[in-house]
Amino acid sequence: MASAAEQLAANFNFSNLGKAKELRDRIFFTLAVLIIARLGTYIPMPGIDPNAMAHLISQQQGGLLDMFNMLSGGAVQRMAIFALGIMPYISSSIIVQLMQTVIPELETLKKEGEVGRKQLNQYTRYGTVFLAALQAVGIAFGLEQMGQGIVIDPGPFFLFTTIVTLTGGTILLMWMGEQITSRGVGNGISLIIFVGIVARFPTQISQLFEAGRTGSLSPFTIAAIFFGAIGLVLFIVFMERAQRRLLVQYPKRQVGNRMFGGESSHLPLKLNVSGVIPPIFASSILTVPLTYAAFAGANTPGWMQTMVAYIGPTQPLYFILYGAMIIFFAFFYTSIVFNPEETAENLKKYGGFIPGIRPGKKTAEYIDYVLTRTTCVGAIYLAVVCLIPEFLRRDVTSILSLGGTSILIIVSVMMDTIAQIQSHLIAQQYEGLIKKAKLRGARR
Repeated sequence: MASAAEQLAANFNFSNLGKAKELRDRIFFTLAVLIIARLGTYIPMPGIDPNAMAHLISQQQGGLLDMFNMLSGGAVQRMAIFALGIMPYISSSIIVQLMQTVIPELETLKKEGEVGRKQLNQYTRYGTVFLAALQAVGIAFGLEQMGQGIVIDPGPFFLFTTIVTLTGGTILLMWMGEQITSRGVGNGISLIIFVGIVARFPTQISQLFEAGRTGSLSPFTIAAIFFGAIGLVLFIVFMERAQRRLLVQYPKRQVGNRMFGGESSHLPLKLNVSGVIPPIFASSILTVPLTYAAFAGANTPGWMQTMVAYIGPTQPLYFILYGAMIIFFAFFYTSIVFNPEETAENLKKYGGFIPGIRPGKKTAEYIDYVLTRTTCVGAIYLAVVCLIPEFLRRDVTSILSLGGTSILIIVSVMMDTIAQIQSHLIAQQYEGLIKKAKLRGARR
């Protein structure tokens, strides 16, 4: 039998969307905030030569700055007030999640429901401010020492304004993302990254067609790239929706002369629990030596020059390390965000059990057994999706700068946002049915 969401998707039309006033207001609010976030990527910081900065970024293809430029929607290339983007918030969130496995007090807060969640969010905000300020200090001093005419008037005033501007830009983006999450549709932080990546689409497509016009790429190659991209998106959607459902049974209980319970449910285990975190981690680690060597130039140590030569984006060792790191971080992050023992304990608390498996420790071991195998499939899927665009850039065309991480973010955010819109529409339909039932009861 189709779920409520699937039934709604089958009967979806714009008339239903027009009747949902609250949902329409949420969508308009989300669009307004995202437009403001995009405008901020075009407001340059004081004291920066944008042409010199754009030239520097063009020399950093495949480096750490290029990845940050992609996630910030081109703000790094223009050295805008949102140049740091939302990455400090993401890093702070990951750190807080890691600390929950180490610090018992934080783990206790996680179990305290809404109150604990709000406190953990507050710690995440403090960490965001600290990381943003730290990165802003490094960028300010790095731009001054780099030369190349990037800083127009170096000095203490430039350092102060740069640190304040970059830190304030990240805090403003964090606040806007939280406002979208609470008052709009979708996850605000993810949508801000999503819009920044999508904003580069027109440039990418125009460069691709220009390459076809000049003869750099054949029409067959361009068509193959477009159909391959569509196939890759469909594959990502299929894998992101894939689940391993564990049957959970609840025992019957007698209250007076009536029997309650006896229902069965499912514990869904996604193939890709870690999301896009593993590719981001792997890319960040691999591109650090490349970025340092590009900045140091002739002062780069000999051993690092040798390492960069072997792990460059077009080298076989780069693909091996990239895929291996993605698989490692997929297992590592899944072990942090999903605790089989806690899940088994919750099932036992509410009387649920997996048929044929003893409640408690045996259930935790079985869940961990299944999770390990589903994560193995998910990790391989992540590695394949991220490596395909890298192979294309090496063997087909260097014009494509859209990596597998970007495609994963785009598809995942769209799926999450559409799911939230569907849930709002379902709630609106249920409210309409309840009102009709009440009117019928009042007439009788």
